[in-house]
Amino acid sequence: MPGVRTNEVPGTRAVLRHYRMSAYKAREVLDLVRGKDADRAEEILHATPRDGARVVAKVLASAVANARNNDQLDPDELYVSSCYADEGSTLKRWRPRARGRATRIRKRTCHITVIVSRLPEDRLERKRTQMAAAATAMRSRRVAASRRDAERRAETEAGESEEELAAVDEGTGPEDDRDTSAPDVTDATDEATTDATDATDEATTDATDEATTDATDEATTDEAVLTQEPATEDDEVGEETSGDAEAAEESVTTADEENAAGEEAAPEVPAKPRRARKSTKKAKPETEDQGDAPRSDDEDKD
Repeated sequence: MPGVRTNEVPGTRAVLRHYRMSAYKAREVLDLVRGKDADRAEEILHATPRDGARVVAKVLASAVANARNNDQLDPDELYVSSCYADEGSTLKRWRPRARGRATRIRKRTCHITVIVSRLPEDRLERKRTQMAAAATAMRSRRVAASRRDAERRAETEAGESEEELAAVDEGTGPEDDRDTSAPDVTDATDEATTDATDATDEATTDATDEATTDATDEATTDEAVLTQEPATEDDEVGEETSGDAEAAEESVTTADEENAAGEEAAPEVPAKPRRARKSTKKAKPETEDQGDAPRSDDEDKD
């Protein structure tokens, strides 16, 4: 008994015709999603690293859209009931080879068909049970996570409140619990202030005494200098003037005596006769002088 033909398979289909890919490559991808739920098939195609997976995913989305819009089916209840790739027309091209030959190039095409149908009741019931269990597990995990967060938050707040109460108890406890061995801060502060005041008074008194003594000594020294300045300046000026005059007279007398002694002792030196300067010009030869003189008639006869 022959099987059901591909064009007679019930369900909603989508067909892509004359796609530039060989049917063999498309079938490799279609085998991955045949019989899978529509959602699961879409996930598989998105994770498949092949060029044909992108094209098959588009055809599957088109088939699901047709089922939702044309047949009013729920996309969550669909599965890939059938999918196949048929060979399309082949484009023939030629490539030149050696010795003038040519090789045929076959550019193949294919027709991709994806058919989606509603899940059977048993599979649909099983899927619903699985979805409900997954939702319950997700809800329980969410509730457990929220409870853990609430417990952690409560522990943190309790620890902070205990620390605050401990700090308040330490700051406002009874006087008997306080440490009485510690020195009184007020007495220490008063003693430090008194010592600082005494040191400041002593330093001020010492500075005042030193300043007064220095001022008295400077005044006494200035008066002594002022009383001695007039007489001393006149005496110094007179002594300097008389000393300069005597030194000038002595220098003039000494210079006159040296000049006179030099004139008496120096002998008379006879003047040297001046030597005649030699002439650097060469004497002209006699032949030139004779040639220049005029010749007489007697000389011509001889």
